[in-house]
Amino acid sequence: MFNTIRKWAEFVRLSHTIFALPFALAAMALAARDNRGWPGLRVLLLILGAMVCARTAAMAFNRIADRQFDRLNPRTAQRHLPAGKISLVSATLLCAVAAAGLVVDAYFINPVCFYLSPVALVVVCFYSLTKRFTDFTHVFLGIALALAPIGAWLAVKGNFNLFPTTPNGWPAIGHSAILALLLAVAVVFWLVGFDIIYALQDYEFDRQHGLRSLVVRWGPKNALAAAFLAHLIMWLVLMVFGLLAGFRFAYYIGGAFILLCLVAEHWLARRRSLNWVNNAFFRLNAVISVVFLVATLTEVVFPFFRMH
Repeated sequence: MFNTIRKWAEFVRLSHTIFALPFALAAMALAARDNRGWPGLRVLLLILGAMVCARTAAMAFNRIADRQFDRLNPRTAQRHLPAGKISLVSATLLCAVAAAGLVVDAYFINPVCFYLSPVALVVVCFYSLTKRFTDFTHVFLGIALALAPIGAWLAVKGNFNLFPTTPNGWPAIGHSAILALLLAVAVVFWLVGFDIIYALQDYEFDRQHGLRSLVVRWGPKNALAAAFLAHLIMWLVLMVFGLLAGFRFAYYIGGAFILLCLVAEHWLARRRSLNWVNNAFFRLNAVISVVFLVATLTEVVFPFFRMH
């Protein structure tokens, strides 16, 4: 049983949920700031369930859509579908069940999330097709993951009020959905830079088989420069986010550490062979997302850590 669970978890790369999940939880905590960042166990579990279902559906769809290319690519030939470890019927069933799970989960969250859940499914699955017709496939991946903080905000608030006010009529920026939008923008730029570096592994294969990416379009050197710019913008957006959220000491310590991780990531991308990507690269980005979550929760849940 455990081997079967492990096989399916590896098939959808369940461990990689850690990239988007911290941003969703950060948005959730901000949306529930009046309750010290805790929205209630029911909503928390529903948000976690929605994240797992959405990502499972998207990843299963990605593996199904790319199975022919994965079979031809030496780097991916041993993935579950091309290697015959999992049948196409089983993968399709998993995708359908996960998609249905998201819709059902959203139904129990609130009407807004329920009505938008089919849109979210289309967006997160559509990314897998984009490498066939656009060089900006990385942007579509970023948009897919950027739905996480927006969805978490909607799950707690039930609305997307960009201009809330205090009882005295003053703008309440710290409670504005602008914060969730900033997180979404940060995720887009983070994933653009992150996915460009990942795409370096398949540069020659993609060129030979007509698959498109910014690495194919601009070449590895220029694409790496674009990835660095994307990550710089991501970091600046996170700093603006912290400023508008009213964060201080703890958050900016985390921000400094995130900047060091990003610099290290690009230093490694330029100076090491590409076989490090699936290990050090993913771990480094996982650290970035976890540090961001810890810094945000520290400010929201334990505001006495702020420097006044």
